[in-house]
Amino acid sequence: ECILSGIMSVNGKKVLHMDRNSYYGGESASITPLEDLYKRFNLPGTPPESMGRGRDWNVDLIPKFLMANGQLVKMLLYTEVTRYLDFKVIEGSFVYKGGKIYKVPSTEAEALASSLMGLFEKRRFRKFLVYVANFDENDPRTFEGVDPKKTTMRDVYKKFDLGQDVIDFTGHALALYRTDDYLDQPCQETINRIKLYSESLARYGKSPYLYPLYGLGELPQGFARLSAIYGGTYMLNKPIEDIVIEDGKVVGVKSEGEVALCKQLICDPSYVSDRVTKVGQVIRVICILSHPIKNTNDANSCQIIIPQNQVNRKSDIYVCMISSAHNVAAQGKYIAIASTTVETADPEKEIKPALDLLEPIEQKFVSISDLFAPTDLGTESQIFISRTYDATTHFETTCDDIKDIYKRMMGSDFDFEEMKRKKNDIYGEEEQQ
Repeated sequence: ECILSGIMSVNGKKVLHMDRNSYYGGESASITPLEDLYKRFNLPGTPPESMGRGRDWNVDLIPKFLMANGQLVKMLLYTEVTRYLDFKVIEGSFVYKGGKIYKVPSTEAEALASSLMGLFEKRRFRKFLVYVANFDENDPRTFEGVDPKKTTMRDVYKKFDLGQDVIDFTGHALALYRTDDYLDQPCQETINRIKLYSESLARYGKSPYLYPLYGLGELPQGFARLSAIYGGTYMLNKPIEDIVIEDGKVVGVKSEGEVALCKQLICDPSYVSDRVTKVGQVIRVICILSHPIKNTNDANSCQIIIPQNQVNRKSDIYVCMISSAHNVAAQGKYIAIASTTVETADPEKEIKPALDLLEPIEQKFVSISDLFAPTDLGTESQIFISRTYDATTHFETTCDDIKDIYKRMMGSDFDFEEMKRKKNDIYGEEEQQ
């Protein structure tokens, strides 16, 4: 919603952004001080002194990293919101196999030294990666007999004779699929996802992921600032009493006895429970540790992916870990957040393989959230509802949703180039001097 309010303001729309919370970012906020996190999860008492100063903590409620070459970074660059943020590269990406974690190889040398694969497997995998790197959907000469719109990914893996373990880590740690449904779909999307991973990795070398200093809560604040520069208004602590509808169309929002008139409304599912449907659940466990995660070379940040096949599940389990190096925790402390899509009536048992990797855990905060999708696409009502944040640990699906809402509101595709031109019109004069 914050990103859209920024983009809509740049597009010349008059934007009023209201939030019932006292902080920016709603569900994707970073909670500070630590005392507030204890309150939010109804934990008795206050954090022990060993946790350091409460103010040193900024704990994300929803863990996600940014792909270095991904859509959110493009949005940040084109809107110049990057000037309000500082990013650090995440030190490593790991994948779980047979109860142990292995670094996802990020260079050819690492791939050759990796114990994830045997020697012959490595050669075949390298061939496959070269193929993906050269693949260009507009140039049939790069297809080598594969039809990007028809050939399934399963067949592409067969073509390169890749074994099950390699397929697991390619599909889940590189292409970042949560389930194995992609295997029987046309391969174009998967190849593009692996390309995105490789190109993001090439930018910084350690991993393809970035993370903002002071936590993800900085992102919505950055876009709220962008909106303000273009004349948008932001109101925190603003309770929403009623959405005013006439002839099936939104005309305003009532708050504290007053009505703000509007032509279009963007909101998350929590504001319009009658226009959304539950599509699943996600469990997230925030863990505070006093040590880096074992077998990660003492990395101060990392991602671990547990592919579903390895733990007899349908969906992957993710762990994101950050630390005091990112100004989100007290000195010497680490925050690891495990998340997955709920599949059974005992979600805490489902996430156990991830928590076992983090032991000993000093304090944990468990949340189980319902996932909602809009049943009303806004065509008639002009109410545009976002989807709940999923279990993935990057922003690509969120950006797809932003672009989808933009298209439904504006009737045209979101165009980065157009944003660029608008920006030049406003800042153009200053830049020439």
